[in-house]
Amino acid sequence: MAVSRKKTTGAAGSKRTAAVARKTGETDIRIRLDIDGTGKSNINTGIGFFDHMLSAFSKHGFFDLECAVKGDLYVDGHHSVEDCGIVLGEAIKKAVGEKKGINRYGYFILPMDEVLVLCSLDLCDRPFLGFEYEYKVPMIGELDTELVREFFYAVSYSAGMNLHFKVLSDGNAHHVTEAMFKAFAKALDMATSTDRRIDGVLSTKGAL
Repeated sequence: MAVSRKKTTGAAGSKRTAAVARKTGETDIRIRLDIDGTGKSNINTGIGFFDHMLSAFSKHGFFDLECAVKGDLYVDGHHSVEDCGIVLGEAIKKAVGEKKGINRYGYFILPMDEVLVLCSLDLCDRPFLGFEYEYKVPMIGELDTELVREFFYAVSYSAGMNLHFKVLSDGNAHHVTEAMFKAFAKALDMATSTDRRIDGVLSTKGAL
């Protein structure tokens, strides 16, 4: 078969890891990401359900992820979740590097009980978020459901990623959100995996 599992090193022989920190008057965030990991995670955002989602992203994408967030949760979760998306997007972009040899595109349709969610993405350095879903409940645990879209918007623009979600079969909000994070993980795993047929980057322009 032509498609190979992700290598432990990038095209230039460097490991595909990144450590990114961002501190503002609202949040202090540190993320370490290994694209070629095994799914180990250490997550502490102060929002239990968000921790669960990031852990699922790590496990199902085989990404090693450390994420520590100190945010102004006395206000609400907005700054913590949005800024976490910014930092994770920066870490993805930094870890992927020059994108030589990678598939670039990734997609996955993930079932979770009654729910079916599609995620498709392109690591093209042209950010865009398509998010075709409206929540019917305001909260899942301590997470404001409006922040799910804000998180993925921040990731897509910070990573330079074209990212689309479509809920094909609706249901429980917990299931929908978990399916989104897992489908995103699987799609990103596909996009960052390598194919020995690719010489340089996968683009007729010769650059992404």
